[in-house]
Amino acid sequence: MLGYRRALEADLGRWAAAGHVTPAGREAILAEVALRSRGLGVAPILAVLGATLLCFGVMLFVGANWQDMPRIARLGILLAGLWAAYGSAGLLTARGYPYFANAAILFAVGLFGAAIMLIGQMYNLGADPAAGVLLWLSGAAAAGGLLRSNTAFVAAVLLAGTWTSLVTGDTQEPHWWFVPAWLALFALIWLTTRWRPVLHLAGIVGSLWIVMLGYVLRDGHAHELVVGIGLAILAAAASAGPAIDNAMATREGALSRPMACHGFAIAVVGLFALQFFDWTGTTYAQPWLAANGMPLALLAAATLALVLGGLWLGVQRHFPALTWLAYISFSVEIVALYFKTLGTLLDTSLFFLSAGVLVCVLAAIAWRLHQRQSAPAGAA
Repeated sequence: MLGYRRALEADLGRWAAAGHVTPAGREAILAEVALRSRGLGVAPILAVLGATLLCFGVMLFVGANWQDMPRIARLGILLAGLWAAYGSAGLLTARGYPYFANAAILFAVGLFGAAIMLIGQMYNLGADPAAGVLLWLSGAAAAGGLLRSNTAFVAAVLLAGTWTSLVTGDTQEPHWWFVPAWLALFALIWLTTRWRPVLHLAGIVGSLWIVMLGYVLRDGHAHELVVGIGLAILAAAASAGPAIDNAMATREGALSRPMACHGFAIAVVGLFALQFFDWTGTTYAQPWLAANGMPLALLAAATLALVLGGLWLGVQRHFPALTWLAYISFSVEIVALYFKTLGTLLDTSLFFLSAGVLVCVLAAIAWRLHQRQSAPAGAA
């Protein structure tokens, strides 16, 4: 935020000197930016980190002295800690310290998870880490919804990713129950805080679950499905972006941009898996065969076409994150193709020649798009 404000101050000074912005308008813009950035600083971050450290400290302390305490004392410590944390959150909220209140809620969520694990050990319950994480996830989501806590929602989203990872790792099958759980959590966040960073984090966790489908369906040969899902998400964000933004606007901005980025990333990762990371034990000695046995040139051309589409969409719709994702994907694709096809001097020279042509084409397209976007209104 500080870097943005400094850049904006420099731009406003230049625009004011050119007569594009009045001095009063410049001061009003800077005042609004200062108001929006108020309350964000080092203190809230340190409070969250402190709450996390306190949570781990309590867990380690109780674990170290667990055998020497009677059961009633163990339960009393856990319950007292939970009540103290939530009571502190309410007091801090009433005093006008919402960021510190969120840190206290995060501490309470961490204590709830510690209580689940330690009580399970105390009563010799069945060892089912996934079930414990699911219970912990439910408590974190309930705390986030009832108290409108963004930090609790962050913990809930991360716990959802941990839960589905544990289940998938145990069963080596798609964890379909993650879908309704993820939708319910996303809806709860949307109906309460609508904080775009945590919605974006939920999108990342959901994207990782989609990518994992390629490795657990059809014996690890379902990456085409991953590519299709990613393209569908990207197409929905591109074609229905205004409708999505109008229906799901947040304080920090619209959702179609991160949605497009998630769809693009899913499709690119699926194509990368088809080319280089199939992980099914099958190997192909020929450098121009992909990891799944298809012609590498065909899949590489599809990836570069997707990169061009993402670059065009990012520039056309002013999605800078998507533009950068497209550039990064192109760079990774080129490097991966180089190591995949590295062999004879002829192969390497052909690779660099084709890559150079593609880079020049990308530069020309990007320049044309930039010229079109920079042209004044009404210009030919």
